Amino acid sequence: MSDWDLEIRPHLTPYFAYAAAVVILAAHVTVGVLLKISSTGVVFRTADQVAIALLGVVIAGVVLTFARPRLRVGAQGMLVRNFFGDKLIPWSDIVGVSFPQGARWARVDLPDDEYVALMAIQAVDKERAVEAMDKVRALVARYRPDLTAR
Repeated sequence: MSDWDLEIRPHLTPYFAYAAAVVILAAHVTVGVLLKISSTGVVFRTADQVAIALLGVVIAGVVLTFARPRLRVGAQGMLVRNFFGDKLIPWSDIVGVSFPQGARWARVDLPDDEYVALMAIQAVDKERAVEAMDKVRALVARYRPDLTAR
């Protein structure tokens, strides 16, 4: 059984990230293979071909970080993963959750007007983002009833 009451991931962004990574990797491998086909006045070696393909692997890997965002909500707080690493935000530090008008993603509001972006809840997901925010707000009300009493 999971320790988390809710887990949210973006819906559309991973599809775009996977597609972009495949296209980037395919383009680099293709260029690497075709590099020695005709003479351009520059002498390319097999190492150059491999380097171009590996560069494609690296760039595709960076693009795939856009598919990583995740939000987990549970009794211990909110575990936010954006591009790199997880950050556990305990309930005692959470002032609220919001999705400002015009923003690309939601955020966890912290004391002193600070916040942490919730890239797992993205505006591009439209109705799914609204449903996700409703679920997150319900859990905030459950674990921090003092915030909704105002």
